[in-house]
Amino acid sequence: MVSNLRHLDFNLLKAMDILLEECSVTRAADRLFITQPAMSSILARLRESFDDPLFVRSQRGIVPTPRALELINPIKQVLGQIDLLLQPLDFNPATVNFTVRIAATDYAQQVILVPLLTALKRQAPNIKIALLPSIDNETQRLEHGEVDLALSTPEHITSNELHHLHLFNESYVSVMRLGHPALQSPLTLDSFCELDHAIVSFQGRFSGITDQQLQKLDRQRNVSLSVSSFLLLPEVLQNSDLVATVPKRLVYKRKDLAIVQPPLEIPSFSKVALWHERTEHDPRYHWIRQLMVENCKNEDKFSSNDE
Repeated sequence: MVSNLRHLDFNLLKAMDILLEECSVTRAADRLFITQPAMSSILARLRESFDDPLFVRSQRGIVPTPRALELINPIKQVLGQIDLLLQPLDFNPATVNFTVRIAATDYAQQVILVPLLTALKRQAPNIKIALLPSIDNETQRLEHGEVDLALSTPEHITSNELHHLHLFNESYVSVMRLGHPALQSPLTLDSFCELDHAIVSFQGRFSGITDQQLQKLDRQRNVSLSVSSFLLLPEVLQNSDLVATVPKRLVYKRKDLAIVQPPLEIPSFSKVALWHERTEHDPRYHWIRQLMVENCKNEDKFSSNDE
């Protein structure tokens, strides 16, 4: 195998990467703009080089062997380094043209990525952003190159191969419609518990961090609505007497909702940007990460002034 690897060129590695993503000779050939027989010939050369079948047939196409699965991450890293070598030494945001795939919840998309997109359009108009939904553990997607950045929380740093940057600390506020009866007097713990509450839960639950804190005080509130998206919540609040306790950055700029401090201590949380070692030294991704940090710092100033 060692002698065979001497003849393993960039195009073979690229083809292997695409085969691992598609698990189909036909689809891989389409992506490489070659014929299916040509793709089959490339697969034969890969099998010879790695001394392994790499893929076996199944009812749904071809399935990678254990050896092929072991190659996923190393091949991604090699291709990333080759791509870096081909980049101009002088990185210019105004002229660079590439795509960044970012995984984030709708909350992170709204409070982090919306300001970032505005800055990118102004400073780097040719960079494309693909926003992908977030999952509980982004490690595998980052390792496999399915996403380039993940906006998450520190507890999701589950691999030594992941790098991270702290973006900001977030606190909670309670929000309700303008003219809500609860605004006629200070919001006490008693009145807070008596209100009808809405909660954002991706799992459809009716309790969260606020309820955990209430339990410590031997108190309970009534949560009558659970929604899976932060984007739906403002309209729901404007058209009801429901109250929601949400991350401050989500609502502090809104003038169509009343914002008050909840009458109990709710722990804050941190947001971080996660990325894999394969993009650690790429100047393009480094620039985007720094721009994201700068935008978050600017938002911190606005948020603090709003208090």
